Amino acid sequence: MLFARRVSLGIVFVLLSLLLAGTSASAQESVPKGEVTKHTFEKSKIFPGTTRDFWVYVPKQYDPAKPACLYVNQDGVQYKAPEAFDQLIHKGEMPVTIGVFVMHGRIKATSDTALDRFNRSYEYDGLGDNYARFLIEELLPEVEKLKTADGREIRLSKDGNDACIAGSSSGAICAFTAAWERPDRFRRVFSAIGTYVGLRGGNVYPTLIRKVEPKPLRIFLQDGSADLNIYGGDWWMANQEMERSLKFAGYEVNHIWGDGGHNGKHATEIFSEAMRWLWKDWPQPIKTGAGSPTYQEIFLPGEDWKLVGEGYKFTEGPATNAAGEVFYNDVPNSKTYKVGLDGKVSVFLEDSKRGDGQRVGPDGRLYAVAGGTEQILAWDKAGASTMIAEGFRGNDLVVRHDGGIYVTNPGWDGKSPSQVWYIDPQGKKRVVDSGLKFSNGLTLSPDQSLLYVADSRTHWVYSYQIQPDGSLAHKQKYYHLHVPDTADDSGADGMRCDRDGRLYVATRYGLQICDQAGRVHCIVPTPNGKCSNLCFGGSNHDTLYVTAGDRVYARKIKARGAMTFEAPFKPAAPRL
Repeated sequence: MLFARRVSLGIVFVLLSLLLAGTSASAQESVPKGEVTKHTFEKSKIFPGTTRDFWVYVPKQYDPAKPACLYVNQDGVQYKAPEAFDQLIHKGEMPVTIGVFVMHGRIKATSDTALDRFNRSYEYDGLGDNYARFLIEELLPEVEKLKTADGREIRLSKDGNDACIAGSSSGAICAFTAAWERPDRFRRVFSAIGTYVGLRGGNVYPTLIRKVEPKPLRIFLQDGSADLNIYGGDWWMANQEMERSLKFAGYEVNHIWGDGGHNGKHATEIFSEAMRWLWKDWPQPIKTGAGSPTYQEIFLPGEDWKLVGEGYKFTEGPATNAAGEVFYNDVPNSKTYKVGLDGKVSVFLEDSKRGDGQRVGPDGRLYAVAGGTEQILAWDKAGASTMIAEGFRGNDLVVRHDGGIYVTNPGWDGKSPSQVWYIDPQGKKRVVDSGLKFSNGLTLSPDQSLLYVADSRTHWVYSYQIQPDGSLAHKQKYYHLHVPDTADDSGADGMRCDRDGRLYVATRYGLQICDQAGRVHCIVPTPNGKCSNLCFGGSNHDTLYVTAGDRVYARKIKARGAMTFEAPFKPAAPRL
């Protein structure tokens, strides 16, 4: 009897196991499965000559009546992502999302005796917006030309809040770079064993993250302690440094560290968990981080750039008077504009003689470099000019409180020397420095004991001590600026100081804001990515005005500008 009872219980257990297994299998079968199709793209103008395969995953739940969210993955299909998406979308743990899995490009060899040119490191490890533009301008429009097997058109959301981009190793830094450059299109990043090391400049990211104005990004990092430690750097340490920098700058960042090596095993294991976190609370917008302490000291929360004017050929020479009114030039059109305290823009000069750099002097006149006549002109409130100096084609200038003027003369033709001129209050001019590659913007420290001159074709701003006779001494490469990976120099141009002694430099990166010791603390881009000059306007001189190519922007801040036409004052000493 006891044996029979045991047999009966065993049979029951087996039947129950089979029943549960059948139920589980049934549940698995009930999960709608998406469609994955393979395609080839060979029409890139951004990466000319390349060919690449890509795969498109379309979930069963996708309805063309509503644009789908987007997931982009470098190096093709990884992490068993389509299967994971089937489950996550079915459970409502991520939105209906179309996946685009892209291989890196290669240029086919011309014969069987030659190798293809492999673009993986070039496309993935390099900084800048090329790859993001490739996706946005070339590949994704091709995806939207496709149809599913049952005839559904593919429509992708263009909102960055609806997009996640991912990859492993070099594909991971590529994903981060795309989101970093274009958060308007990608805001969620999954990074596995990311290559944030010195292969093509990616090792600078932990520094840039701390300095650049925060972006609306959410990042999930994965790495293992046995990851690579080779000629380019230490992957394990670099990923931890990324996480600490993102946290410092107030980003939404999460991570799972392991003990694995440079492979996709761990990333595949945690992929669904990472997706749940990256898509949590969607469609609520991803928040922007608070930024570094210096950024918070200067910038007002929620205050962004506002458009002052547009439609110009090239804007330069923003200058502020005592009342806070701002003047700027459209150089090619030879016009000077005025921004009133009410924000309205009017024409101040119908013919500025191709005015360029300019400042308001202690007498209230607008001193300007007139490139068309190779003169320094002073304009009164009625728009009448007086010639101050002539005989050289200047670029930018600054007027001291005593009426002395410093002017940069870059050496426009590349053959003439690049110089700094001094025009004393009596109008006598002389060269006080030469030897820079391209002297450009310049300004004075708040105590007017130092002259700062930007050398555009390097990454330096020079500092000089001003002597009693206006001459310059103790020349030094003092301010160390950041240079974009896509450029050979900083493009440093116009400069101003605030009342705390910080130096604001217009560069290719945007405004680079430095402490008195010569170190960049903040980098603040403009909306169109251009930046030639700046000034502090408004009645309290607490609104940044920036000339940006065909546009002019303004932004209210906490800091106030140091006006060079006012009496010098001594700011607090820097922290060394």
